[in-house]
Amino acid sequence: MCELQAGNAECAVAFVSEISGFNGKTEAVITDSTGSARVTWFTDKIAGFVREGMRLALYGPVNSYYIEPQFVHPEFEILYRSTQRPSIIGRIFPIYPANSELNQRAVKKLIDTAMNDYAEHCLKEFLPARVLQNYGMMSILEAVRQIHNPFDEKTFIRARNRLAFDELFLLQAGIILRRRNASGKFHARELKPGEKFASFTENLPFKMTDSQKAAVYEILDDTGSNYPMNRLLQGDVGSGKTLVAVCAMIAACDSGCQSAFMAPTEILAQQHYMKLARSLEPLGLNVALLTGSLKTSERREILAGLEDGSINIAVGTHALFADGVKFHDLALVIVDEQHRFGVLQRNELASKGQAPHILAMTATPIPRTLIMSVYGDLEVSTLNELPPGRKPIKTIALPHSERKTLYGMIRKQVKEGRQVYWVCPVIDEGERGLSAVTSTYEHLHEAMPELRIAILHGRLDPSRKAGVMLGFVAGNIDVLVATVVIEVGVDVPNASMMVLQDAGQFGLSQLHQLRGRVGRGEAESVCVLLENEELTPEGRERISAMVECSDGFELAERDLIQRGPGEICGTRQHGVTDFRVADLVRDEKILELARDEARKLLDDDPELKGEPLLRHEIFRRLGKVLELAATS
Repeated sequence: MCELQAGNAECAVAFVSEISGFNGKTEAVITDSTGSARVTWFTDKIAGFVREGMRLALYGPVNSYYIEPQFVHPEFEILYRSTQRPSIIGRIFPIYPANSELNQRAVKKLIDTAMNDYAEHCLKEFLPARVLQNYGMMSILEAVRQIHNPFDEKTFIRARNRLAFDELFLLQAGIILRRRNASGKFHARELKPGEKFASFTENLPFKMTDSQKAAVYEILDDTGSNYPMNRLLQGDVGSGKTLVAVCAMIAACDSGCQSAFMAPTEILAQQHYMKLARSLEPLGLNVALLTGSLKTSERREILAGLEDGSINIAVGTHALFADGVKFHDLALVIVDEQHRFGVLQRNELASKGQAPHILAMTATPIPRTLIMSVYGDLEVSTLNELPPGRKPIKTIALPHSERKTLYGMIRKQVKEGRQVYWVCPVIDEGERGLSAVTSTYEHLHEAMPELRIAILHGRLDPSRKAGVMLGFVAGNIDVLVATVVIEVGVDVPNASMMVLQDAGQFGLSQLHQLRGRVGRGEAESVCVLLENEELTPEGRERISAMVECSDGFELAERDLIQRGPGEICGTRQHGVTDFRVADLVRDEKILELARDEARKLLDDDPELKGEPLLRHEIFRRLGKVLELAATS
């Protein structure tokens, strides 16, 4: 027998002293040597076969009912003999999704029927025998049976790990098949660095970091092949990704080909254009800017230059893949802040050339397990060093009550000739009860009327947004009150302070991205995390992590643990991160094993001719997600 303690999930063997059924419920009083407890089932049918004096084994949550413990809708077993050992004690039982029409007992009965009558005929082993033997794995049939009705905890873990391995192994094999299928269909131009590349790299006013050199080598190795490159360049904010991309574009120009550099906003495209033109025109390269706001005459001239090849590099927004844009010989496509573009948009730009090499860049560090799974069809280069001279950003947390102190800090920054970002999570009041950019803008105007304060958010007219941002870049605005529209890529070296209002509402990676908007000039920079008065435990954890850590890769891992892969990747990765059993956070070792085994298998048998059941299972589970092309 077990004592009946409130607040725990307990198991008890007790006698029924009272029972009654009414109004769709059954209530009973049970007793054992430690006292009595009340039991409530949300059905009146149980009163039809449970009688006073019966001996029951019960399992379920125990709550307090006044001063008396109470079982709420427990599982139970009738014990007909005094010596009978309850089958539910000491066992692991699955908990299935249930409702008023289909309760746990009914679901369990259906599962048992499926396991006993159909499983052996339906569950065919698809993993190679070598993999099963090397790692002592259960068969698929045994794993499915044990996950539903495990003998003990050790057996349950073995079954669970086998099924997690299946999901990760199938995903890795599918990704490898897709990548090899795609690379085998198309032939890209071979890009070789020449005189312009040598002149540019030899005359840099600074030394590249070791990780920049490694990334350039990896990219040139890819583009030197006639297989289309599909590479992701990831690096923390300010790690020098653009310089690596410039090296790749110069190599394309040395080979007589064109490059396209796509940015998510006009402001960012303009900034890239000005930097590239300043750096590359001395080499005799023609760089052009193509955006939706160009005048008709300017657009016509640029389109002609792209088509006849006189323009070497086109920088722009989604206007680059609009109808009417034709390239003479597009061989390299670079996508900045790749997570801001969908796959179809990248493909539309790539379709402007004949199987061009593609380099996607992101300043949002991606956790290692997501690289191996979600981004598994990309080669990845990582910049994990900051260029010399980049100063660390001081990060502090302030409660909402300390706003006056914050105003003093802002005034000091402006007095020294610096500028400030103030970021809010929403545009209007009433959105989830958060601080809004509109009301904050008005409040700051009242509190600091002597400062030049402007507002920026996504609902503003595009021309007005561009005007505000250009005014901030030019130093004509002291404080820019904005939503996260300023998160991506804007480079204002004179901005030395970032205020993040209701900071606990942002994800860790987003907080780190926003913090990276400052610290780009010579002045010491600070990021202030303004705490909401109703800060959640999760929000407090994120703020603490930001104060403690400045490494974007470490913060990305923490973000994955806290929010999970589905929320981080979003709906575009639906079907890839939605595993039934596997967990990308805790199953990293299983993922590594699955990836290694998938590579070995496909190296030996590229078309899986010797594993027809495995090939069928990949298509059955992942065909639509991975868009695999079926081949006989």
